[in-house]
Amino acid sequence: MPSSLPKRRSAPATTPRFASFEEFWPYYLRAHSKPETRAMHMIGTTLGALGVAAWLKTGRGKYLAAGLVGSYASAWVGHFAFERNEPAAFENPVWSLQADLKMYRLWLTGGLDAEIRRVSGKS
Repeated sequence: MPSSLPKRRSAPATTPRFASFEEFWPYYLRAHSKPETRAMHMIGTTLGALGVAAWLKTGRGKYLAAGLVGSYASAWVGHFAFERNEPAAFENPVWSLQADLKMYRLWLTGGLDAEIRRVSGKS
C-alpha cells in the first residue's frame, strides 16, 4: 500500500564544508525552507531558553535538561516531518546553534522573511 507521506529527501553524498559562518548561513536557511520547520524551531528555541532561565534561577538541572530535550525534539520533528532532511546540527553543531539564534532573533524582530528572500535571491 503506497504511503501518502512525501518521501524524505536524500542527504547529499557529502556535507558541504564551510570556511565561515557567513558561508554556512544561506545553507542553514535553505535547510529550513518550510514555514512549519521554522515554526518548530521557534517553539524549540523558546523551550530551550525557558529551560536555561529556569535552571539559572533555581539551579535545578531538571529544568535545563527539559529545555534541551524540548528544544532539540521540536526542531528535529520539524526536519523529519516537514522538511524531510537531516538537521544541520548533526554536521555543524556550533554554527547551527548560532544560526538558530540568528533565525530566532530575525523572527522576533520581523526580519526573517526579508532575510530568506535576500539569501534565496528572490525579491
